[in-house]
This record gives sequence, C-alpha cells and structure tokens, in this order.
Amino acid sequence: MATSISLRSADDGSVKVKPRPKPSAITVPFNYYPSDDGTDENLLILLHGLGDTHIPFGNLGRSLKLPQTATLAIRAPELQVIPFLYEEAYQWYTSFDGLGDLLTNPNPTPALDLLNRVVTHLTKDCSWQANRIHLFGFAQGGTVAAEFAVKWWRSVLASSHNDSVESSESSEPVASKAIGSVITMCGPLLTYHNTLSSACPTPILVASRPSPAETALPPNAMASFKKAFTTVKDFSMGRGEGMPRSKEQWEPIMRFWSERLSRRPMEGLYEVMSGSTPSAH
Repeated sequence: MATSISLRSADDGSVKVKPRPKPSAITVPFNYYPSDDGTDENLLILLHGLGDTHIPFGNLGRSLKLPQTATLAIRAPELQVIPFLYEEAYQWYTSFDGLGDLLTNPNPTPALDLLNRVVTHLTKDCSWQANRIHLFGFAQGGTVAAEFAVKWWRSVLASSHNDSVESSESSEPVASKAIGSVITMCGPLLTYHNTLSSACPTPILVASRPSPAETALPPNAMASFKKAFTTVKDFSMGRGEGMPRSKEQWEPIMRFWSERLSRRPMEGLYEVMSGSTPSAH
C-alpha cells in the first residue's frame, strides 16, 4: 500500500533546478541526484554511519523518491583503519583510541567544519536556502547532523547581531535561516548546548534502538536534545540494530518529512513509498 505525502506550499521565486554542487567545494566524494520530478525545492543531505561510505546512502536517497527533493550523500573525511577489514570504511570523527577503547569526549569539529563548507557552498553558489536543506544521518552521521544544525544556528545568531529571538518582529526572519530539519538515527549529541541564547528552531526527529543494542542512545540523550532544540520528536524502532527495517519503522520518518518538506504549487498528492521498503544497502 502506497503512502501519500502532501508538502507545504512554498513559491518564493527560487531557482527551480539548482546547480550541481562542485567537487572542488565539497572536497570529499559525494553522490548528488536532482529531484526525479524536475523541481529541486528541497535538498536532503545524507550522512552515513561509522565504518561506511556515502554510496549506500546515495542509493537510499534515490530510493526514497521524495517529491521535489534532490539528494546529496557525502562521504566522511577520515579513513577508519579496521584490522582484517579490506573494504573502505570511513568515520566522521575519531571514536576509539589506539587500544580500541571508546573515547569519552570525541571531537567532531573537523566533520562540522566540512559540513559548514558544504552548506555554505550550497547556499551561496547553488541557490539553496538553508531552511530547504534537510539532514538525515545514521549513528555518527546522525550526531554530526544534529551538532551541525546547532552550529549553523549559532552562526545565524552571531551574524544577526541579535542575542535573542524572543520578539515577534525578529524571530521569524532569523529562524527562517536555520536548517530545515534533522533526522538522527541512533546518533546522540556530543555537546550539552547550555550556552545557547536561544534554542535551535530546526525541528529534529530522534530515532532510537533500546538497550542492549550497540546503537542505543545514552540515558541523558533526550534531555540534551530538548535543551538544544525547540521542537524534538522521538520514536523507538524497536529491538534490533541499524537502520529501519520495515515500512512501519519508516512511517514516522515519512510523516516527519511530510510536515517539513516544502513544494512549489502543484495539483494532487505525491507517492513516496510503494511496495518495497527503502534500504541503505
């Protein structure tokens, strides 16, 4: 049974078909696909997890067939060396020490700086608006997506020369410069953002697996998200590991996108899922 999705109308005169991102600006391998329907109104950036590459997430983005949505899957910048594993594996930031023990305070700064260069290129050179850019990440990639949305919001606040967005006169235009939305699959925040003058207005959906899953979120994860973001939704994918495995597990994600993605005025509804379940592999 197909799932229909209706998107928010948004006719602001922006370029209908966006220029392709330039490899010289992004500096790491990526897969970019324009929207299947010829209208690039939204951009979904997909960030893979630890030990993976951008290729399966590029395939995932295409299989979603979200209406009026281009996709961009980016490979993490650091090669992850895993003994006896001969496939290429990459990481957004170093998570383990030389003995294989988990770092208590990993540093995602290089990944955030990379994503900042990417989004700056997209907004300045490729005609994208920040609030039409949506992030989807798994595990490490989900952490980077969430942390970057906050980092971007900090830069918006700084550039606006306004420490507060409380007033009705300033909150709307400033908030409209935030990232459109974030979905983090099993990726917690690394930083407790208690110094924000105003919480990030980017809506975020947090998907999780219960313990004893390796990707289970830490106990304080949701408190951290609610401190950093004004709009936080969460759902459990149930026991197991990895990405969503069924249409039921994808349904909250599709519903979230149906509430957040924009569209140019057109007639009718759009089918985004029919028959098979999207897969990153």
